[in-house]
Parts: sequence; structure tokens; C-alpha cells
Amino acid sequence: MTYPTHLLPTTVVGSYPQPDWLVDRATLHQHGVPRVHAHDMWRIPPEWLEQAQDDATSLAIQELQRAGIDIVTDGEIRRESYSNRFALALEGIDAATPGQVTSQTGRVTPVPRVVGPIRRVAAVESRDATFLRQHATHATKITLPGPFTLSQQARNDFYKDEEELAMDYAVAVNQELRDLKATGVDVVQLDEPWVRQSPEKAARYGIKAINRALQGIEGPTVVHLCFGYAAVVANKPSSYSFLGQLSDTVADQISIEAAQPKLDLGVLRDLSGKTIMLGVLDLGDPGVESAETVAGRIRAGLKYVDATKLVIAPDCGMKYLPRATAFGKLKAMAEGAAIVRRELAG
Repeated sequence: MTYPTHLLPTTVVGSYPQPDWLVDRATLHQHGVPRVHAHDMWRIPPEWLEQAQDDATSLAIQELQRAGIDIVTDGEIRRESYSNRFALALEGIDAATPGQVTSQTGRVTPVPRVVGPIRRVAAVESRDATFLRQHATHATKITLPGPFTLSQQARNDFYKDEEELAMDYAVAVNQELRDLKATGVDVVQLDEPWVRQSPEKAARYGIKAINRALQGIEGPTVVHLCFGYAAVVANKPSSYSFLGQLSDTVADQISIEAAQPKLDLGVLRDLSGKTIMLGVLDLGDPGVESAETVAGRIRAGLKYVDATKLVIAPDCGMKYLPRATAFGKLKAMAEGAAIVRRELAG
């Protein structure tokens, strides 16, 4: 199916909860958001893991469509985190003897070390995208970690500076995006949460790296930034330290988290040339929003963004939510979007 043409299309940021029979959720939470391998989170023996991941991915696609989502992903079911599946597949990386990165909250996370030139030696997610296309009847989207975020999630033991590192990541991401688009997937998205966490570095070379990664990529392109998973980051700021600058990217759409942090949507004026993928589901709230609550959040966005340039989404990936909660929230989101769509139609 092609990209939807009706107003207020709905999508997901990327991830959907992995089934309890596939992953040990306690181990998943213990790892936080892993940058290196987290093989111990999988419940399935290695010889059966891909088959099990395929089955779980098929279920996730079906649930997203049953919830009423217009542009679906594969739920990122095969991933240990949103970024490490791609990051650890690149040449020049040593994940066996990791380094460390300390977050703004003081959490110390093992990260891969860059020990040589970053090179993409083979396709990483092409099979994922092909599987999604084969099993989805709705429009499709696949996600990748962005080059700036990749450069911040590794310890640089090779390049003379981080900008050079980020630009080589951008080339690798661009090569992967070209192969993903060749599968026929409708939308590609770069996850770039670290532009917010390191705004000074992002101002120097983040936009340059993102634009290199998206160079020559046709069709809808998205850059997503958030404040972190609600399961990991409880207290979120109410404003972005790096947002308006993304108007200088070649991306068609900018995806932002707005519901949980109660973002002042006036900042969307700074992105007036972009389509906005607006987060309207608070993933820190264990309850399921009503359709009317979601509709109210959409109406708030329409004060600053024309309906033709608004895409409706959760705040962030749904990986850490209970599966029933995630489904309920997405169903409410689809119903809330339908309410506002009918209002706009008069």
C-alpha cells in the first residue's frame, strides 16, 4: 500500500513490545537501552531465534494494523535496542572490549569502541524491511539510528575528531537507507535523540551528518528526537534544547515527543516548513488514554501546524510497555485521529 493521502495519518515511532515468550523482560530492563550485545535477553536458543523473531514480528505487524495504524513498522522485534542491531554490524567496531559512556543522569553504559574506519560491509536490515513489506497491508516504515547519535554512543579510539567519525557513520547510514528503499518500504526514519543531549556538538556537525545520511533518499524521510524511553527517563524537560535547527535538515518530517513532557507546542513555529510527527501518547502513563484525550492533544497541535502537515504518533517507541497497554493506547490514538478527521471534514 502507498503512503496514506487522508489527513492526520497515524504511525508508530518504531518499536512495539516484544512478547514475553521471546524476551526476558527483567533482563531487558536491567540492560536499559543496550549499546553492545545483550544476547541474554532472548529466551529462545540461537538456532531457533530468527524463526521466533519472524513469528513475533508477524504478530506485531498484525496488531499494529488491527489497532488502526496507517503506517506500520516491524515493531523492531528483532532488535535488542533501537540502535545496536545496526551499530554493531559495522566494520571498525570492537564490541567485545567495550568502553563506557556516562549519561546526563549519571548512568554508565557499556558502548562499542571505534578502532578502525567505520564501514558498512553488508546490508543489515534489508531482510527486515522485505519481511515487513511481505506481511503488511498498510503503508510501511523502517527505522535506523542516525549518524550523530551513533557517534555519541561509541568511544572514539580511532578518528582524529568526532565530526569525522559522524560523517563516516553518515555514509554507512546512507548506504543502508538506499538498500532499504530498494525493498519498496514507504518511509525511512532516522532516530537522533542525542542531538538534544549534545546540542553544541549537534550545532557544529549534527545537521551536516544527518543531511549526508539522507542524501539522495527519495520518498518521505523522518528525523525523530525524544527525551528517552519513559521506562528509563521519568522526569523529562518541557522544552527541547535542539529543535528549530532541524528545519535545516533535508528530512521531510520531524518527529517529536510532546504528550508526557507537556511540550509547549509553540516551538513548532520554528519548524513551519516541515511535516510534524506529533507525539500524542504519554508512555509514562500506565493507563490507556481515551480517544477524546488523544483528540484534544491533536487539536492542540493543529493550532500551530496545518492538518495537511501533521502525522499522529506515540511520544516514543513502545518497547518497554505491557503489550495490552501498547495496543490499547494505539487503538485510542487511531480513534482520536478519526474524531478530529471528522471534525475537519465538517
